[in-house]
Amino acid sequence: MRFVIYTADHEPPHVHVVGDGEARIDILDLKVITQGGMSDGDVRHAMDVVAANRQLFLDTWRQYHG
Repeated sequence: MRFVIYTADHEPPHVHVVGDGEARIDILDLKVITQGGMSDGDVRHAMDVVAANRQLFLDTWRQYHG
């Protein structure tokens, strides 16, 4: 899985997860915004990664978006 924060993106603060399918996860609420083709198990794993690294993702988001 690859976790990406795009520099020219929109609120709410979120991370794009790309693997076998895609998902967008809200960093603040730890909720799935969209899920396309990614298995539920992969989404759960991605959520665990985002939760464990939440501050890093949030700091990165704020670095690009203020």
